[in-house]
Amino acid sequence: MEIYISSFSLTGSQIKNTEFVFFLLCVLFNIVNVWMEEGVFRGLFMKVLSETKPFMKANFIAALLFGIWHIVMPIRSYVDGEMSFAAMVLMSIGYIVLAGIMGIKWGLLYRITGNIWVGLGDHLFNNTAATNMLHVVSLKGADELQIVRIMAAQIISFAFVMVIHSFTELKKV
Repeated sequence: MEIYISSFSLTGSQIKNTEFVFFLLCVLFNIVNVWMEEGVFRGLFMKVLSETKPFMKANFIAALLFGIWHIVMPIRSYVDGEMSFAAMVLMSIGYIVLAGIMGIKWGLLYRITGNIWVGLGDHLFNNTAATNMLHVVSLKGADELQIVRIMAAQIISFAFVMVIHSFTELKKV
């Protein structure tokens, strides 16, 4: 394991930044990004959708929109010539599923707590630590299976939040 700042790349390009200023910038940029995404997808969309739809339906719609929002990365890699069309389609589907699962989880955290702060904190930790700072390094390079590592962590986290959500819903009955 190594700790350094990198930009998230679908094509495996790695630039290792270890100066303090890069860690500070990473945290600051992720705060802005997470604040915006949680404010829009859990704050605005959940509030608006929940006015006319049951919570779970509103949560799934907001999560789907959150997933679609994230296909910009594979599209950019395709447009830049770093990825084939087929790879772009496959990665886009993967991003919709992965970001969708994460969006559902953060929506459930919103439901459990009544605010977006816990989901915002989890989202910030995921983006900052798990994606941009913590890297698995092997003889072949760094983060060959980063998407698998992030998916596994999110599925485990999702299951944990589902259990908590189930218990809180049972208490309401």
